[in-house]
Amino acid sequence: MTDNTQPGSTGPLLDRSDVRVKHADTVGGTVGAFVDKVRSGDLGSLPVIVGLIIICTVFQTLNPVFLAPNNLVNLLFDCSTVGVIALGIVCILMVGEIDLSVGSVSGFSSALLGVMWVNDGWPIAVAILAALVLGAAIGALYSFLFNRFGMPSFVSTLAGLLTWLGLQLYLLGSTGSINLPYGSPLVSFGQTLVMPDVVSYALAGLAGIVIFATGYRTAMRRREAGLSASSLGRLLFQAAAVVVVLEFIVHYLNQGRGIPWMFGLFVGLCVVMNYALTRTKWGRSMMAVGGNREAARRAGINVRRIYLSAFMLCSTLAAAGGIMAASRLASSSQQAGTGDVNLNAIAAAVIGGTSLFGGRGSAYSALLGIIVIQSIASGLTLLDLSSSLRYMITGAVLAVAVIVDSLARRSRLSHGRA
Repeated sequence: MTDNTQPGSTGPLLDRSDVRVKHADTVGGTVGAFVDKVRSGDLGSLPVIVGLIIICTVFQTLNPVFLAPNNLVNLLFDCSTVGVIALGIVCILMVGEIDLSVGSVSGFSSALLGVMWVNDGWPIAVAILAALVLGAAIGALYSFLFNRFGMPSFVSTLAGLLTWLGLQLYLLGSTGSINLPYGSPLVSFGQTLVMPDVVSYALAGLAGIVIFATGYRTAMRRREAGLSASSLGRLLFQAAAVVVVLEFIVHYLNQGRGIPWMFGLFVGLCVVMNYALTRTKWGRSMMAVGGNREAARRAGINVRRIYLSAFMLCSTLAAAGGIMAASRLASSSQQAGTGDVNLNAIAAAVIGGTSLFGGRGSAYSALLGIIVIQSIASGLTLLDLSSSLRYMITGAVLAVAVIVDSLARRSRLSHGRA
């Protein structure tokens, strides 16, 4: 046993980490721990939150309508469709791969929904389920080509982009579009349905309860293992702060039309995916495979199965995004899934903080990233500026996000060697 003392001292020295643990529940200790995380390259969502604040400040200064409740409600409607697709991109980026066909898959699913529901008279629930199953089958095909033949995901999904786009055009035929029944539950869901005030307030409060319960459970487990853990007071403060912020946002949005159910579905999917990525064996395996495939294989992880789940989730969520886009537009058309849908979905995941190098990311990356992209689009539209500026600004934000990710990765590697 070593004696951790200095000459002339009367007791053992406290290691810096011990001091940090001892004062973890003080304001200074919390700030210090946060600064240490940033210096080590663990930036989390900090860059995108700072960027979002800057974007909102600039556009609100130029046009006071930007932060008006109803404009924000419209923004949330628009975020949901591409956001769900971006959530799938997060899954595939986590394992260090890419899917370039998500836009075409979403458009194909939209066309399939219109053909089966409107033209062929299938029940709407069956048509939606069939589109989602087909999306999962597309992901399984990509996984088979990757696992069996070693075909790079860039190549297989690029081929898929062209294939599913062609099938979309074939299904829609010469008319080029299929109008969905206006006033149907699906169309109302995408255009008008918002949560009752009491439901939105209750969900905001529930978020704080879940955060406290999760933190308390983690703290108890750490104490049982003899590790440092957050105090009850700190957990209560964090949960209360989240509730206050969320309740304020809900109250502000309820001054307009209210919070869309479509956006609520998107956020719910993010919460479920975040739990799966951070609290399950599957999620830890996803990060391990994305970080080092060979090391994960030697650790006993079924790497092929992880790739299969990632590809299938990505394509299934792309199909879900296509269905939501059809409900938003009340039509299945040749333009669905084309244009900037593909690039915005990928950009949203990266801008939100998911690493292009694999092994690092969060389900909330899709949420934050798509809000940034849609905020830029909404602000420029209100200013009546050319859409060319939106592409240039979004491209610049994406470039900055990748640079930040690269610098953070380099910082983590240097601290790891140290």
